[in-house]
Amino acid sequence: MSRYDIPGDAQRIYDTVTAGGAVIMPSDIGYGAIASSSEALLRLFRAKRRAPHKRHAMAGNYDLHREIHELGRREQDMVDAVVLDAGLPLAVVGPYEATHPVVAAVEPETLAASTVDDTLAMLINGGALQDAVVRLAHANGTPLLGSSANLTGAGTKFRVQDIEEPIVDAVDLVVDHGLRKYHLYRRSSTMIDFATMEVVRIGACYELIADIFANQFGIDLPADPGWDALPSGHLRDHMSRH
Repeated sequence: MSRYDIPGDAQRIYDTVTAGGAVIMPSDIGYGAIASSSEALLRLFRAKRRAPHKRHAMAGNYDLHREIHELGRREQDMVDAVVLDAGLPLAVVGPYEATHPVVAAVEPETLAASTVDDTLAMLINGGALQDAVVRLAHANGTPLLGSSANLTGAGTKFRVQDIEEPIVDAVDLVVDHGLRKYHLYRRSSTMIDFATMEVVRIGACYELIADIFANQFGIDLPADPGWDALPSGHLRDHMSRH
């Protein structure tokens, strides 16, 4: 028994994805299923039993976000207050630079299934392993796309043993790093559309993020009705990437 091999696991994940495979990967906000090729993403889509309007999100880090997303100064300050100053996870939805090498490497049909109204979703601060994988992918111009590793509507999974069999069967590699950091929230990441300043999904650390918006920017985000009333956290279902 020893520490998780984050660099080694990151390389295994990257090698599997670049070979056309799909991976169940841990992040701080739960287990995700990621891939790069259209074939592998379609395999995940079918395994999850996703509705046609569901979208993939991009696994990212702060550097990739700054290169790809095109936000106004105030909107960028909001992101920075959450992910840099407070160190919280956040799924950022915003306009994107279509000519960026990582975006340009996404196959057209996959890009169409990953964008809504000229915006792209990207998870930032997903944890040490996600950051390590994204650094490898970013350096080589490889996009990483996917969604949470669960059947649609079944809720985010925070332990590998809770992931449904069809999802496990659809991937080529499962990386198990035990119980995930933000499991007490019982939801995926908080997602905010910075093009419209709307909350797409209430998720992990939402009360902290809402406090930052209120105290630092004078913006009151919608109240969380609670897990029992809204277990998915989705406020805008057509943007759902859960």
